[in-house]
Amino acid sequence: MLLARAIHFDESDMNVFASPARTGEWCISGGFEFSNWSQSDLVGKQRQAFANGWMGLETGGRVTFVAVTQIEAAELEQLTALLAQHFVTYYGAPDLDAARPVAAEELAHMAELCADHAPNTLLTVARELTDAGIKESYRMIEAQSADLEQFAIHSTPDS
Repeated sequence: MLLARAIHFDESDMNVFASPARTGEWCISGGFEFSNWSQSDLVGKQRQAFANGWMGLETGGRVTFVAVTQIEAAELEQLTALLAQHFVTYYGAPDLDAARPVAAEELAHMAELCADHAPNTLLTVARELTDAGIKESYRMIEAQSADLEQFAIHSTPDS
């Protein structure tokens, strides 16, 4: 099964998100965080999190890019428990038994997004508020195979 991990190419996420996700952290869309938001909530760093932030499952932080990666069944089980606890702690789910199926559904949605992509494919998310609620769209950037020429150091006897 495939899921996605946070990836950083530079320090920009540290500056644009109030709480950035940690590099390597498993991520989901996390659009549920914004379900009760209105246009007036979309200001500053929260606007950036809404507009294009994936949610890290360990920190609850946000990240711009995720990379598709293999996940083991035991890890997925741990993530389901972690997300279920998040729903109890932050969203008022009555208990872990009630939260677990919703957590599993969120993770299944992310796995579905990743399923048709090769490992190391990058994904981005874009959100907008509509009259019907939040609309999410996704973009993928295929992993580029590295050519030896990119890494070879060429020199001549004069250099």
